[in-house]
Amino acid sequence: MPTPPTEESEWIKLDLHIHTLDDPKDILDYSAHELLERARDLGFRVLAITLHDSVFERPEVFADAASMGILLIPAAEMRIEGADIILLNVSSQEVAALKSFDDVRALRAKRGPSLFTIAPHPFYVLGGSIGSRLVAEVDCFDAIELCHFHKGPLNPNWRAARVAKKFAKPMIATSDAHRLDAFGRHYTSMSRPAEITCEQVFAGLRDGPLRLTSPPCTWHDLWSSIYFIFLSHPWRRRRHHCAPGHHHVTVASAGIGRP
Repeated sequence: MPTPPTEESEWIKLDLHIHTLDDPKDILDYSAHELLERARDLGFRVLAITLHDSVFERPEVFADAASMGILLIPAAEMRIEGADIILLNVSSQEVAALKSFDDVRALRAKRGPSLFTIAPHPFYVLGGSIGSRLVAEVDCFDAIELCHFHKGPLNPNWRAARVAKKFAKPMIATSDAHRLDAFGRHYTSMSRPAEITCEQVFAGLRDGPLRLTSPPCTWHDLWSSIYFIFLSHPWRRRRHHCAPGHHHVTVASAGIGRP
């Protein structure tokens, strides 16, 4: 295992679960470029835009990220057998072939350490949380998410932490941002690798050490999330539905998966 760094400059910040207005399932209001600018200002070095059931593939955004010193990983949040899974460093062709967890196992066997998978918000009620099936499918995951939405006794992350410990899986803190102001407070830090590449980042995540930054929700956070779930997003959805040439979308769940 790497020697723990002794200076703050030897750590890098990562957020590996983020959504933008490119998402085909949710109606969001900030662009990938706005996300990059905020990430640069906050000192992030690694990001993954995890669109629902779709890989983010805009070359100009990847080029802009690289010019800012940010590694942007091609990724997706896929719904497999009713449960969400985050796949990092994948192509559209690869995720299109995933219909079952056995397909995920086959892809993991083929790709080896160049692929990294996370179980997002596993024990939350909203969205496509895998729940107790996580144990049966745990070999499909490299890591388990520490979900950002928690306060006091409202914190299903304790169940995720118990499974992570039992199966020696790292916990990964993310923002699961569906609003730009939700990005930046919840993230993972890791020892800076010799080169910031997908393979070296994944190796560092698997081997540690890691720091998880995920403060409890404030009352403002809770109200903002409730407002987004039940008022703001449904209103955007209705407006989008009434617009000419609209496409079907589903309701977001304040950054906790989707229904």
